[in-house]
Formats: sequence, C-alpha cells, structure tokens
Amino acid sequence: MSTSSSIQVGENTLVTLHFSLNLSNGDLIDSTFEKQAAKFEFGDGQLPDGFQSYLVGMCAGEKNEWQVPPEKSFGMPNPNNVQVMKRKDFSADIELAEGLVVSFADANKSELPGVVKSFNEEEVTIDFNHPLAGEVLCFKVEIIAVESFEKKS
Repeated sequence: MSTSSSIQVGENTLVTLHFSLNLSNGDLIDSTFEKQAAKFEFGDGQLPDGFQSYLVGMCAGEKNEWQVPPEKSFGMPNPNNVQVMKRKDFSADIELAEGLVVSFADANKSELPGVVKSFNEEEVTIDFNHPLAGEVLCFKVEIIAVESFEKKS
C-alpha cells in the first residue's frame, strides 16, 4: 500500500476523511469533524455511489461541499413503500407514536426499519422509505489521506 498527497480518490483507493451531512435547513444529520475520521475503500458500498462520485479526483488536504439532490443520495419517496397494517399485528406492549421506528423482518429475514406515520385502534400506517428520501443534503468533506492498494481476488 502506498500513500501520497498526489493520489486521487478513485478505484483501488482507501480514503480517510471527515464529513458532515446536513439537511437543506441546516439541521445536522451526521458528522465526523468532532470525532475520529471515517475510512472506506472506494466502491465497497459503505458510501452511497452518489456521494462517492463527488469525491473522485480529490487528494489529501482538499476540502469541498456540495448540495446533493435526492437522485444522488437516498432517492425520492415511493408511495408503494407506505403500508397500512392491522393494529392487532403489533404487540400489545408496543407504545405506538408518530415517528417511532419499528423493525420488521423482510422476506430474506433481514432487518427492515419502518417509521410509524399514523395509527388508530384499527390500523397503523408504516413508511418504509429511507428517512432522508426526497431531501436535498449538504455534503461537506475534508480528505485526510488517500492510499492506493491492490484488491485481493
């Protein structure tokens, strides 16, 4: 593995960076600027492709920020991802509240979070869209290091 300030973010790189993600109204979603820097292998799926595309060509020491449209981040909300379920299908000890995140198992037994949008005695409306779907996000980065490496097959 080699490290150089001239190595650019792209295929076969390991990137160390600080980032922050804010809603367009300024509300902070996540940030590493006050914590340990994040590290990811380019193309490993840790960072959505849309965000990753902004980093291509950057080098250690560079900073930038972008307004990221929903199409490059978490997509637009899909009305088909809002489901109405029977209240009796929920455990009696669950105290439902709007905004509550409830975990469900999908067909593959993977965890699938859903947000309670509304409920009454009969039905519960659950939104399975990503909570940031439809949002324009401010993505700010500072590249700390870019290392090249050969992927093992």
